[in-house]
Amino acid sequence: MKEASIKTEKGFVVGEVDKRVFGSFIEHLGRAVYGGIYEPGNNNSDEDGYRKDVLDLVREIDVPIIRYPGGNFVSGFNWEDSVGPVENRPRRLELAWNVTETNEFGLHEFCKWAKQANSDVMMAVNLGTRGADAARNLVEYCNHPGNTYYSDLRRKNGAEAPFKIKTWCLGNEMDGPWQMGNKTAVEYGRLACETAKVMRMIDPSIELVACGSSGIGMPTFGAWEAEVLEHTYDHADYISLHQYYGNHDNDTPNFLARTLDMDKFISSVISTCDYVGAKKRSKKKINLSFDEWNVWYHSNGEPHTPWSEAPAQLEDIYNMEDALLVGSMLITLLRHADRVKIACLAQLVNVIAPIMSSPEGAWRQTIFYPYMHASKYGRGTVLQTLSESPKYDTKDYTDVPSLDTIAVDNGDGITVFAVNRGEEELLVKCEIGGYDKFEKITHTIMTDGDMKACNSLTEPDRIKPYTLPEKRIEGEDDLKIKIPPRSWNVIRFM
Repeated sequence: MKEASIKTEKGFVVGEVDKRVFGSFIEHLGRAVYGGIYEPGNNNSDEDGYRKDVLDLVREIDVPIIRYPGGNFVSGFNWEDSVGPVENRPRRLELAWNVTETNEFGLHEFCKWAKQANSDVMMAVNLGTRGADAARNLVEYCNHPGNTYYSDLRRKNGAEAPFKIKTWCLGNEMDGPWQMGNKTAVEYGRLACETAKVMRMIDPSIELVACGSSGIGMPTFGAWEAEVLEHTYDHADYISLHQYYGNHDNDTPNFLARTLDMDKFISSVISTCDYVGAKKRSKKKINLSFDEWNVWYHSNGEPHTPWSEAPAQLEDIYNMEDALLVGSMLITLLRHADRVKIACLAQLVNVIAPIMSSPEGAWRQTIFYPYMHASKYGRGTVLQTLSESPKYDTKDYTDVPSLDTIAVDNGDGITVFAVNRGEEELLVKCEIGGYDKFEKITHTIMTDGDMKACNSLTEPDRIKPYTLPEKRIEGEDDLKIKIPPRSWNVIRFM
């Protein structure tokens, strides 16, 4: 058995975890809304049409914030279409995904659903086909108490109290040529700056996310961030990152190493933020919102009938190796807890999602479990975590550590998250200094001999975690943990 080690020390911290790093995303895309969180007439739905079984699973993850309503969708979205009596709402051709949007489910419905899900709303404004005027009106509608045109319209539409949405995205992926209203960095930076100013005039308490690059592979990456921040540094609080990974070549070792790329992406954006801040002699620090991330490749290019209503789109069925990469992506986000303050797994239900539903029921995909574990046990203070393990090389990466890990001080104990990327079991020595003696260890594991195995409606528990019997700590040998090959692990010291 090969050996590895994990070392951490009380007081040597990365930063406090902002709970919003465990956020998610609901876009008007595919069956995320219609047939996902909302399905009137289904036996599993309540009187508002919300799927109760889906809500139960969302609450199980404990999702603190959910980005809405897009995504590419928002760049052609007229928010006024989504409020008022449902029978008066217009049907629109939705150009981002080539479907018809009925607007049956809109802003009020989502805010009510999010409250039931115990989640806050992260609202995106349209800076593609619209701009500052529509954005300021939306803030007034959502957040102003009353006695103005838009706040009274909200009250007329059934919401007496403001929605009090505090986190706002200034558009979506505006660097992308696929985006409606795609802009240069200068065009977007100027528009985002002026939009931010009028939004804050309505509600000075809101936080704003400027659009960064749509991925590290964008030809404008780096230069885009620098130019956008030149315009928005004094007005935005965060800049966004988006990144998806796939295993198109069916090369598992290379696929599981992709988080090295993600780590570089985050570090590069932090450097750019700090460069612009230094150039401006600013005391302010821009943090990061990694508000789209996931594995996405199984469903690329699936056909649907143009202008249909809520067709199945981007319904990736996730396997065991996908769960391992998602686990490593969560570890990477926590590793940068000092600067990554918001993150959104894209998306939440049916569309590249941890939760799947059909008319008959809902179930957990493999990626549900690392996401749920991180949300439940990843809150607190991230500790600087050093690890040593065997390494391997792939076609794209060299010196890939078999063991990917991070430790979090939860206040009542230490949680170590670990992914064994390698094909061999590891005996891991854990050294945690500066704390009183821990009395017991629990170890939860998820793995499978078939990396392509999936869960389904008929086999919802084909892959699920299991927890070893609790172990008492009586000596140093009890701090040596066996970590199976290609596995996701949650090790708790209490």
